[in-house]
Amino acid sequence: MYKVVSVCFLVLSLVGCSSTPSRYHVEQDYGPTVDVDVSQIPDATPRWEPYSAGGNRSPYTVRGETYHVLPSSKAFYQEGIASWYGHKFHGHLTSNGETYDMYGMSAAHKTLPIPSYVRVTNVDNGRSVVVRVNDRGPFHEGRVIDLSYAAAAKLGYHRQGTAKVKVESLDFKEPDRYVQIGAFGSLDNARKFRQQALAWANSSFRIKPESGIFKVQIGPLKTLKAAQDIVSLAKTNGIANPLVVFDRI
Repeated sequence: MYKVVSVCFLVLSLVGCSSTPSRYHVEQDYGPTVDVDVSQIPDATPRWEPYSAGGNRSPYTVRGETYHVLPSSKAFYQEGIASWYGHKFHGHLTSNGETYDMYGMSAAHKTLPIPSYVRVTNVDNGRSVVVRVNDRGPFHEGRVIDLSYAAAAKLGYHRQGTAKVKVESLDFKEPDRYVQIGAFGSLDNARKFRQQALAWANSSFRIKPESGIFKVQIGPLKTLKAAQDIVSLAKTNGIANPLVVFDRI
């Protein structure tokens, strides 16, 4: 039975890899009671994803410390001590509402946006893994990242509990954003609506046909802030439910 050196703590509002003690039936975290062949578990597959609604509140405070979530993982690099978490949290919710799987390739980090993909390298043996950050923590002094049991085992530090690591982000080109302000069953109505919207939106428009529906969208917009500004403008001009959408890449 493997014993984790550190367990990350997390306030209920973050719904992360730890919470109040009564939420878990296991007092001390631990790994599998038998050896698991983690070599057959593939690394996380990096891809662009929009940041999740859960887990990205900023700033947030845990145990008297305030943390600010980074606006982007672009060019992120960090060195420090990694720990891991296992059975105690297996099957419980991560900060973004997903189910934690100790045999998956995931991680908890205090400030990287969720989700993010990072390459973690064990400085002592040179082994590397790619994990997907979907949780907050570890909130133990001196720790920079908490890996799943499987990721820690692939890096070779699951028995001692911690290791010196390098954390490097894997960045992606973000797709263009649009703000959808209307959807119509006819192209003619969509065109009329777009013409009306030109009176208050000094931006480019497109009409996107999709499954017989003609969607009126403002864009492309290069940043989320620009899209949010258009959403606010649309609401000011009587659009009930403007929606930020992404082109597939």
